[in-house]
Amino acid sequence: MALADNTGCAKPSEDFPFPEIIELNVGGQVYITRHPTLVSVPGSLLWEMFTQKNVRSLARDSKGRFFVDRDGFLFRYILDYMRDQQLVLPEHFPERSRLQREAEYFMLPELVKMLAPKLSKQNSLGDDPCQSDPEELSPNADATRNLTSASAALPSAVAGGPGGTVTTGTGAASTDVRRAGFITIGYRGSYTLGRDSQTDAKFRRVARIMVCGKTSLAKEVFGDTLNESRDPDRPPERYTSRYYLKFTFLEQAFDKLADAGFHMVACNSTGTCAFAHDQTDDRIWTSYTEYVFYRE
Repeated sequence: MALADNTGCAKPSEDFPFPEIIELNVGGQVYITRHPTLVSVPGSLLWEMFTQKNVRSLARDSKGRFFVDRDGFLFRYILDYMRDQQLVLPEHFPERSRLQREAEYFMLPELVKMLAPKLSKQNSLGDDPCQSDPEELSPNADATRNLTSASAALPSAVAGGPGGTVTTGTGAASTDVRRAGFITIGYRGSYTLGRDSQTDAKFRRVARIMVCGKTSLAKEVFGDTLNESRDPDRPPERYTSRYYLKFTFLEQAFDKLADAGFHMVACNSTGTCAFAHDQTDDRIWTSYTEYVFYRE
């Protein structure tokens, strides 16, 4: 067994085929833990995997680590739960529903119960019994318009106040529909201009559109088109400059901002020029541009 030589513990035997220290590769993330941790919850998937005697049936990666084809980022919380059967999540954890799905896969019913959303006796308008954390539910532009229309349709609803708040006639707490704030859109672009000027121009190429601003505003405006992989745990009231969009059309970003009530208040750009080839007069222009949008 290759793993036993690297653990510094007793070698596995026929009665105990696993080493004391076990290396796991979960979706590309490497974890090192003790065998008793993995079998601490009887009946779980990990318990079934690491109590069997036929070790050869378990998948391995190229370095001999046991391989599990699941979300490597979320597995850290699964492993934490296996250690002491307690759940501790970061504040404003945005992946609660996905973690619940992982708990179901690993056959951890008590963890599934901990992650299940707690519903009040009287659900508010549009409540979904399968909802997760509030930050996962940040409305996009369409959802915001639907909420505004639904509030206006209620006879007792009165819209008003700064930030677009909506207050029901029953004296309930006001619901913040649109909050004021800034969003900055930045991109690096390039195009090639030939000897005959515009006749040979190769049009703008945008490598990536970056988004800077408050997390909750960025999620509200861009929804599923916002790539959060570089900053996945950012709380909704914090600011980030690491988000970018999954598309590369500036006008599409502008349309989404306009639909959400933003308007441009400033922009700036820098550019450089270089010859594409020594034998030609073609020039490559590269630039970095930022557009600042604001919503009252």
